[in-house]
Amino acid sequence: MAKIVVTTGQTEAGVGSPVAHLSTSQIDQLTEAFRIWNDAAPSTYIRRVRGRYWLAFLLLRFTGARIGEVLRIDDTVDIDFRHGEVSLMGGSSDAQGQRIVPVPGEVLARVIDYLLEFPLMQGKVFALDQGNFRREFYRRSEEAQIPRELSHPHILRHTRAIELLKAGVPLTVVQDLLGHSLSSTTAIYLERTEIRATIILRDRGLL
Repeated sequence: MAKIVVTTGQTEAGVGSPVAHLSTSQIDQLTEAFRIWNDAAPSTYIRRVRGRYWLAFLLLRFTGARIGEVLRIDDTVDIDFRHGEVSLMGGSSDAQGQRIVPVPGEVLARVIDYLLEFPLMQGKVFALDQGNFRREFYRRSEEAQIPRELSHPHILRHTRAIELLKAGVPLTVVQDLLGHSLSSTTAIYLERTEIRATIILRDRGLL
């Protein structure tokens, strides 16, 4: 499959922003580092192991979910492959309960390919140790030359929120996708990154 890339029309989204997040180039570099590491697995066993981290990274990247939410996904019941959706269960004080988040078809196709190759992993693809995932995330971040202060899984949540808002997705929709129980929590991204209607309208050719 081809490399997965999502762009927002912003070149360096993280520069000068009080909300820590990755720029477009940084998220592309990190995604590529994970892809190369996964594809370079020297054996079937290593490919089975690395594949789980690669898929967990992609789900974090494209859902904006908390790491605990992704690592609780049961691929047998929480992924709707037909409709391209993932069911997530919030587990923190500012979180909603269960929510449905759409995921790019190519990401779910990778999950299917993984399960076809490793059918015995069904139901436990994402059941990774959080500490181990964080360590691998940091290693891939080093390879992608991501600054240490941005080299943690939660940065993907901030990055996805900024990406959605800069694309003009309504605040209430972003709130639902991220699973925030309060709109004021989501609004922090909007206020602190100076995302204004003028920017959105200009990007869409309406000004």
